Amino acid sequence: MGTSDVQAPALTYQLMTMCMIRDGDRVLLLNRPSSKGFPGYIAPGGKVDFPESLTEAAIREVYEETGLRVTDLAFKGVDEYVVPATGFRYIVFNYLATRFEGELLTHPPEGELHWISLDEIDQVPMQPWFRRRFPLFFEPGTFEISIVWDEEKQEPIAEKIKQLG
Repeated sequence: MGTSDVQAPALTYQLMTMCMIRDGDRVLLLNRPSSKGFPGYIAPGGKVDFPESLTEAAIREVYEETGLRVTDLAFKGVDEYVVPATGFRYIVFNYLATRFEGELLTHPPEGELHWISLDEIDQVPMQPWFRRRFPLFFEPGTFEISIVWDEEKQEPIAEKIKQLG
């Protein structure tokens, strides 16, 4: 059987959002417990529900996870994770919000909410992928992160980070 006879996997996509909320020299982060996956500090975000827009999803997810209504979102970039063996592409659309209203939830569903000073951010536990992405929210322009993943070896095949504009 030739290589042209090998059938490629069907492609699947998952669209996600993440929204960093900045208030002066501090940011609002969730401290996610291990039971929720991705433990440690992370910005609010989640799945894009069909047929909502990417921005609508970011606004909804922030409200559901924090109780805040964000406005004036700035698009900051895309982070994608691609698994060639399975045809899976996970895409996160990242935003920065500096205007919001409302009160923080007293019992947030995804983890404890904390305003963290940017001066102290290196001291809080984060997933390595989020720590890599974190400073890019505050750089001028947009970013693109692309990770191609080897599912069998459980390691990256290729990693690219580009600062655009």
